[in-house]
Amino acid sequence: MSELSCDAMGSLDDSSWLRYGRQLLLPELGEAGQRRIQDSRVLIVGLGGLGSPVALYLAAAGVGQLWLSDGDVLELSNLQRQILYTSDDCGKAKGELAVRQLRQLNPHVSIQAVAALGEENWSTLLQPDGVPVDLVLDCSDNMVTRQLVNRACVARQIPLLSAAVSGWQGTLALFDFRGSSAQSHGCHPHGCYHCLYPTQQEPSLSCATAGVLGPAAGVIGSLQALEALKFLAGMKTPALGRLSLFDALQGSWRQLRLTADPGCRVCAHEEEQG
Repeated sequence: MSELSCDAMGSLDDSSWLRYGRQLLLPELGEAGQRRIQDSRVLIVGLGGLGSPVALYLAAAGVGQLWLSDGDVLELSNLQRQILYTSDDCGKAKGELAVRQLRQLNPHVSIQAVAALGEENWSTLLQPDGVPVDLVLDCSDNMVTRQLVNRACVARQIPLLSAAVSGWQGTLALFDFRGSSAQSHGCHPHGCYHCLYPTQQEPSLSCATAGVLGPAAGVIGSLQALEALKFLAGMKTPALGRLSLFDALQGSWRQLRLTADPGCRVCAHEEEQG
């Protein structure tokens, strides 16, 4: 819990009301939702075009503890869409840069940079101080990392909010693996990321090959932050069990209902893998 979150009686203090007053006015969120947000623990994987707005909005909203995972250094070509950074930051580690910026934005949130997520450390990153995080936000830019994040969240039964953007297209989906509520066929109700994309092969088009406009990444990152805050506040979110598809060129949205793959080697057999 952040140091400004609650007084001894469990109510928000005056400083919190001043800082978060505009979102506290929302009746669907209110003081109870804000307390949940400030009690939340979140891991963000990737601090690029998606992770930048995600981290900014979550820190500004008062998420209690943020762990930031990204092993890259900032390059000049990143600045067109990665709004956490400045030209003077080029050549420096994104994680440390992000911590500095976010602490300046909201010094009452606990923010730490951690190692890039990999096969050898995913369990530790999802439980950074021995306690599982409440939500993982996948803002990474490659299929190998996305699949690894998905497997890790299924194994630890941690909700996953995954997003991607390339060219004019953006996607977002929320998977809730808590309780391992497997159905009679052994799958999670809405499946997992691997059910949706059952391959680790990189798509033919990526930001590096297809390009991307900064605001397109900003739209998807902002939506990812929005759905994360609603989820953390205990509100219903339409992102759960649906794939949201954004066409930035046409300015249009579509939603597809997600269904589990009974033969998925990640979530269908999660109980067997233990």
